[in-house]
Amino acid sequence: MKIYLDNCCIQRPLDDRTQLRIAVEGEIILNILSLIEAGQISLLSSEISLYEAKKISNTFRREFTLKVLSERSGFTQLNDAIEERSRLFTDFGIKPIDALHLAAAEMLKADFFCTCDDRFLKKAKRVDDLRVRAVSILELLQEMEK
Repeated sequence: MKIYLDNCCIQRPLDDRTQLRIAVEGEIILNILSLIEAGQISLLSSEISLYEAKKISNTFRREFTLKVLSERSGFTQLNDAIEERSRLFTDFGIKPIDALHLAAAEMLKADFFCTCDDRFLKKAKRVDDLRVRAVSILELLQEMEK
């Protein structure tokens, strides 16, 4: 299984766990990261992921995210095809940086693009010809259990 986790997913275990949803999602991500380290799941990432990670002001969060991204088995640089495809996603109201992530996941032929940003996920699911399955953390867990 090839997955592209956006940075909000990667950082979910570091979020305030007083809310049940965040606590559950954080545990799921920690388990997914263990499966990535064990080579049972392939993590895909992009230049966009690294760019965002390097901009994180909290040192611990930044280093955690960069460590996770270093475990990737697939990577793509930003290129014209990704930029062009991402412009189509912005027509659905997706923010430009999120659109770049989505286009990169497609380029890498990810099975799943996972985000915990509900607004972004809702918009991504409206894209008619999306070539990657956009899912929440809970949906990714369900897919992994099949």
